Amino acid sequence: MNTENNTAALEAILFAAGEPLSVEKISEILEIGILQTAELLRQLERELEDRGLTIRTVAGGKQLAAKKEFYPLILRLGKIIERKLSAPMLETLSIVAYMQPVTRAEIENIRGVNVDGVVAKLAELELIEEVGRKQIAGRPILYGTTEKFLKTLGINSLQDLPELSVGD
Repeated sequence: MNTENNTAALEAILFAAGEPLSVEKISEILEIGILQTAELLRQLERELEDRGLTIRTVAGGKQLAAKKEFYPLILRLGKIIERKLSAPMLETLSIVAYMQPVTRAEIENIRGVNVDGVVAKLAELELIEEVGRKQIAGRPILYGTTEKFLKTLGINSLQDLPELSVGD
């Protein structure tokens, strides 16, 4: 395959995947080297500059996505179903994201309310998961965020979270 065909193939793969793919995985699918794959990604990014799509780095992989400025138009299509998170779910998710690994009791101590149902729902949505057990009496479960959390927020890693500012 020539470079033009490889770029078209790369675009098709990213479109069809619908989720981030590692450079290594893309390389494997295209049956070309990693350096050539990285160059194809750069070339495709250049070709997409004046178009409605872009390549995002999300959760350690590459994903074809609509540019942010077109999101309001896409919403008008009615094709995107947003799952709304309640305020308690967002608060709990924020605590887990910034303090992980964290126990349920530590979350409750911060929020001041029972979080059993909220933690269960966030785990069901695959936004948080068990990441181990704390080495204290009772060995409570430790929670952390998931790769789906990164994908949902459209960020590559936890370092991309906004800096936490504490009120006066």
